[in-house]
Amino acid sequence: MQRYKAIVEYDGTGLAGWQAQKSPAMPTVQEFIEEAIFKFCQETVRVQCSGRTDAGVHARGQVIHFDLEAERELYKIQHGINYHLENKPTALLNIEKVHAEFNARFDAKKRYYRYHIINRQAPLVLEKNRAWCIHKELDIPAMREAAGFLVGQHDFSSFRAAECQANSPIKTLDKISISQEGDTVYIDVEGLSFLHNMVRNIVGTLKLVGEGKWQPADVKKALEAKDRCAAGPTAPACGLYFMKVDY
Repeated sequence: MQRYKAIVEYDGTGLAGWQAQKSPAMPTVQEFIEEAIFKFCQETVRVQCSGRTDAGVHARGQVIHFDLEAERELYKIQHGINYHLENKPTALLNIEKVHAEFNARFDAKKRYYRYHIINRQAPLVLEKNRAWCIHKELDIPAMREAAGFLVGQHDFSSFRAAECQANSPIKTLDKISISQEGDTVYIDVEGLSFLHNMVRNIVGTLKLVGEGKWQPADVKKALEAKDRCAAGPTAPACGLYFMKVDY
C-alpha cells in the first residue's frame, strides 16, 4: 500500500460539509472524493482529512490522505481523480507520496482559517454564498482590539457550539488578524485545533464590536463567562474558508 497526501479545494455551497453521512440529505466532499477514486482505479478507500468542515464552509487548502494498492504516476492519479470530480465543486490541487504513518489530522501542527466579510450597502451578487454581507460600516480598529483578548490559551466555552464533541473547551489561538481591502474584510485565525463553530462564533461576536453594539472589553467579559449565551451570534458558514495546514 502507498499512502498519498493531497491538497483539496472545494466550494461548500449546498453540501453537508466534509464528512460522509449515514443518511445523506445533501452530498459531502468526502463522498465526492471517495467515489472519484473508486471510478478512477476501482479501489474502495476511506479518505481522511486534516479537519472536518461544516455545511456551507469552503476550503482552499484542505489536506487529505488515502492509501492505494497499485502504484501509479502522481500526475495520473491527480488527473484521474479530478476527471471523475468534473462537475463537482471539488478538485485536487496537488498530490504527493508520503510515508505510511503520515496522518493528515494528527500530524497537523497548525491550521489556518479565513473569514470573508463584504462591508457594503448593496447585496452580494458575485460573492453570494462566499462571504457575509454586513451593511453597517464596521469599526476595524475596535474589532482588532477586541480580537486581542482571544489570543492565547483560554477556556472557549463561550464560543463553543452546543453539539461540540471536543473533550475540553481549552484551546490556544496563536493569532487573530483583521485586514481590509476596499469593502472586503478578512479575519484570519491560526491555531492547532478549534471547537465546533468556534471561528464563526468569534466572528459573530467581533461583528457586534464592529457595529458599535459592544465595546472591545465586552469580548473579554464574554470569554471569561464561559457560557455560550454570553457571546455573540454564529456567523454564516458561507464566509468561512479552511486555508491551509502546517506539518
